[in-house]
Amino acid sequence: MRQFLKYVLATLVGLVLFSFVGFLFLIGLAAALSSSSDEKVDVKANSVLKIDLDKPIEERSSENPFEGFGPIQGTGDAIGLVELKRALKDAKEDKNIEGIYLQTEDPQAGWATVEEVRNALIDFKQSKKFVYAYAEGMSEKGYYLASVADKIYLNPAGELEWNGLNAELSFFKGTLDKLSLKPEIFRVGEFKSAVEPFIRENMSEPNKRQVTSFMNSINDHMLVRVAQSRNLRVDSLKRYADNLTIQKPEDALRTKLITNVGYQDELEAVIRKQLDIDEKKKINYVSLNKYEKSEKDDEEGSSKNRIAVIVASGDIHSGKSGDNSIGSETITEEIRKARLDDKVKAIVLRVNSGGGSALASDVMYREVELAKKAKPVIGSMSDYAASGGYYMLMGCNKIVAQPNTITGSIGVFSLLFNTETFFKDKLGITYDRVKTNENADFPTGTHEMTPFQKQTMQRSTERVYAQFTGKAAAGRKLPVDSIRAIAGGRVWTGSQGKAIGLVDQLGGLDDAIKLAAQSAKLKDGDYKLKYQPRKKPFFEQVMSSFGGDEESRIQAQLGELAPYVKYLKKLKTLEGIQMRMPFEIEIR
Repeated sequence: MRQFLKYVLATLVGLVLFSFVGFLFLIGLAAALSSSSDEKVDVKANSVLKIDLDKPIEERSSENPFEGFGPIQGTGDAIGLVELKRALKDAKEDKNIEGIYLQTEDPQAGWATVEEVRNALIDFKQSKKFVYAYAEGMSEKGYYLASVADKIYLNPAGELEWNGLNAELSFFKGTLDKLSLKPEIFRVGEFKSAVEPFIRENMSEPNKRQVTSFMNSINDHMLVRVAQSRNLRVDSLKRYADNLTIQKPEDALRTKLITNVGYQDELEAVIRKQLDIDEKKKINYVSLNKYEKSEKDDEEGSSKNRIAVIVASGDIHSGKSGDNSIGSETITEEIRKARLDDKVKAIVLRVNSGGGSALASDVMYREVELAKKAKPVIGSMSDYAASGGYYMLMGCNKIVAQPNTITGSIGVFSLLFNTETFFKDKLGITYDRVKTNENADFPTGTHEMTPFQKQTMQRSTERVYAQFTGKAAAGRKLPVDSIRAIAGGRVWTGSQGKAIGLVDQLGGLDDAIKLAAQSAKLKDGDYKLKYQPRKKPFFEQVMSSFGGDEESRIQAQLGELAPYVKYLKKLKTLEGIQMRMPFEIEIR
């Protein structure tokens, strides 16, 4: 009886605790609902829009319903490029916004994304409102954004990185050798270097040649734009980088890269003077997040005509899209919906991807081909639209890219690991098999493939490459030989891509939208933008808010080791024939 009473009491205590936790959850849910439901931002007169760009910048933001609510607020710190540009456009016309306070030390974004934000800031300045930047330290990307500001303040104890761009690749051949894992590589294209980390300890000469080429293209574009903004000479900027001239803030001031060496309070004193307020009065800052609160709708404009902007970002695979991946099922469905919607007069396909599954890329290409028979389809390249990312877009009527977009990489590879020695020598596991036919175990990773099987894999890879180059030639209206001359897996920038025919026009997403409107014979103000896919439903956001995404958890737990773990996790996605550019190449 005593045991029974003990269990009953424990159950009652558990129910009480569960009810209490549930009650707290409901309070949080109600708070999140009330804060996220049609909240209107009350922007007071004489306000300053404060923008902190030292965060990941993605194509679109994911609204966090628990932001600011205690222990369940989640991560959700990424800035959406679409939402940021919309906020800058609104602030340009907002009579209550007097200027922008910009914090940009080391933006976590690709160069094309940085270019879009920078151009949006330049457009904001047409309003004659001020843009002031402050930083304790700045990378080249951070400075590239800050270089458009009227005043650039660098902390007296801070530093400005100005030593040129660097791209460092990791190679795992030594690791694979130690583990007795033998990669079986099948590829087409002298420059198809995505497999090099598994078979080399350094870059091949063709790979080093292409990386040098597109990095110099990106660097030259940056130097020209900085020189224009700061009224400096390009050769001077190159010399400062070569000689490591910028060692301390005073060097940056002397060379006119910045306007002031000073603390944050000194810049705020300048802002108070600009706003004509007392030195003791608090500056009315409006954060970017709060300013975006009123911008809930996935559609912009008031016309019945629509331009569908379909955003696809991440690795390409079959199935449904994830937070940071492109699923062919999701994207084809979105393109199909836009094609069949009579209100949609044109489609913009916005791609930020270094590639992935060849099959999934071809599935989406087919849907683009169907769509452009019904209405104009314009491709817009973000940081990357290479290999499978380029495959998605090559059927579009026109393709728009930023000068520093990474594109091309028209090549194909297949990758298998022979694990026989690893399992036998390291783990003591062996395999045996019975087959009804000679090649019933093809392809396999548990033993060495026969020469015939390897030849078959190579032929399959070459067949997909022929399909890739043939469809690229048809989409770009170029001879196949011309495409193959610039293919071979070689990576190009947007500027280089335009010169060789892979790209039609240089510009950002806004330029692609304008081109789509012109192609559909729509005038300014005569169309509404419809962004697809729509953002996650509220309760799906709720569930994902508790743990954050997997990449964030890996980063938080492993710190500097995180990139290697993420890299190895990608090996699981290398099934089938792949269209990918070199892995994890980050230009800093």
